[in-house]
Amino acid sequence: MALDALLRQRSVSKAAQEMGVGQPAMSASLARLRRHFGDELLARAGNQYLLTPLAAELRERTWMAIAGAERVFGLQREFDPASTPRDFSLMVSDYAETVLATAVVDRLAREAPRARLRLIGNVVQPLDRADARMLSTDLVIMPHGFVTDLHSQALYDDEWVCLVAADNEAVGEVLPMEHLQALPWVATFHSSVGTTHGMAELRVKGIEPHVQVVTDHFLTVPGHVAGSNRIALLQRRLLHLMPHREDVRVLPCPVDAGPLSVAMWWHPVYDDDPVHTWFRDVVLRAAHEISGR
Repeated sequence: MALDALLRQRSVSKAAQEMGVGQPAMSASLARLRRHFGDELLARAGNQYLLTPLAAELRERTWMAIAGAERVFGLQREFDPASTPRDFSLMVSDYAETVLATAVVDRLAREAPRARLRLIGNVVQPLDRADARMLSTDLVIMPHGFVTDLHSQALYDDEWVCLVAADNEAVGEVLPMEHLQALPWVATFHSSVGTTHGMAELRVKGIEPHVQVVTDHFLTVPGHVAGSNRIALLQRRLLHLMPHREDVRVLPCPVDAGPLSVAMWWHPVYDDDPVHTWFRDVVLRAAHEISGR
């Protein structure tokens, strides 16, 4: 679909290449779409194109529409993983993508070589309406405590540890309890809507962290901690997979930040779908694989 390719690629030439048509034909498609929506959709900014606000909204709706159509026309009386060209989708944070998604990709490549895995960034807004989004997304990978009214299955456990700068002279080999409120924090997925389970547990225990930096990317947390007096919570499994850094230190949290139980979540309408059931089994086996490492 031309609209989908243009919004994803943000380039007429790249969209034309993806669709297997000439650049003039794709330029004509963009012109028709602009007239239809009464919007530029792609706005030039220097040497690149950026999505207009309307285009950003259309991008998600277009993907949902295409995914729904693929589900309908991709139905088969008997499902054969070895020959299916189906798109599977996981909504993941960069944490879950780093820890789990690679193992899922490897299993899909072996068992369903013609299938494709689409990794969708897990941000706060989609979590607010996860039940609607899950109608066009196979699985959301995230800890318990964010959504309700969806079906889930536990995948693996993790734990929170504290991260401080290597040259933070205020912190020795042990992080004192009073520093949890005295020092500034780097927080992930922190908003009026909610925060991570670890930060929520600190609040339950009467600790109100002073959040100085908020990011939706766990992988960037060490960079925001290094060379500062900031502290952060990060998952131990993720730290094991990240390149070693000399400019940060990992310390036990002085209070119990609670268990981190990661699960896969899906819409109940897919409970008995044989293709979806097979994919859930692939993800579950990938989770067992990383748990055994």
